[in-house]
Amino acid sequence: MSRRRIGFWYRLAAVICKPPLLVLFKRDWQGMEHIPADGGFITVVNHNSYLDPLSYAHYQYNTGRVPRFLAKSGLFKGGFVGAVMRGTGQIPVYRESADAAVAFRAAVAAINKGECVAFYPEGTLTRDPDLWPMQGKTGAARVALLTKAPVVPVAQWGAHEVMPPYAKEKKLRLFPRKTLRVKAGPPVDLSEFYGKEPTADVLRAVTEKVMVAVIELLAELRDEPAPAEPYDHRKDAVRRSRARREQRAAERARELDERGVKLDDQAPKTQEDEGK
Repeated sequence: MSRRRIGFWYRLAAVICKPPLLVLFKRDWQGMEHIPADGGFITVVNHNSYLDPLSYAHYQYNTGRVPRFLAKSGLFKGGFVGAVMRGTGQIPVYRESADAAVAFRAAVAAINKGECVAFYPEGTLTRDPDLWPMQGKTGAARVALLTKAPVVPVAQWGAHEVMPPYAKEKKLRLFPRKTLRVKAGPPVDLSEFYGKEPTADVLRAVTEKVMVAVIELLAELRDEPAPAEPYDHRKDAVRRSRARREQRAAERARELDERGVKLDDQAPKTQEDEGK
């Protein structure tokens, strides 16, 4: 079975990043035995901090199997960061363009060559108020069904204490020293879906099964029960928008009531009303 060599650029990134990670953070790493020693595979990871890609990459680098991340195409442009992204073989994602499928094909090709491709299935930092994973997108499911490669769920926790998502103040909270927790689980059994046409329903079922595995691992890391179902940002946005409209309507009604004006008096009068 083949496997990707770590290579110069990954070793350079490790030389730069590992010393501060080792000094500034404690580590609680579990489940490294579930990372395949050889062959291509997929990891599916939750995302709750801008720092957690470094935490996860450090974890997997120490297994000897380096991940290839799908990352925004803008990170691959000029400068040292772009050179590292290209040199380490990360996969650019061209969102909302004719090249959007390039990342999908590159991921499949990498896995078929014996490499690891890491997916953040939520597509962005979680917006769940309690930092549980949101509903996942189906990209990892598509690649999994096409390659039949092992899909390893990975949960991480702790990076948000250093760099909270969507924080108003963009500063690191390094002290007291935080613990970065990463836990991999056994590959998710997706054999029941092999050979099926990748319809929307099938892809959603695969995604949900994988996300359940990630959430269960995160619940173990957090030592608390997981929510009954993943957070749906779109549904919550609709709910919050409706709640704001209802609140404004209630405030308007209260204001009119205080002024002694009935709501019926505010309604436009019809011709019949005017003729009375």
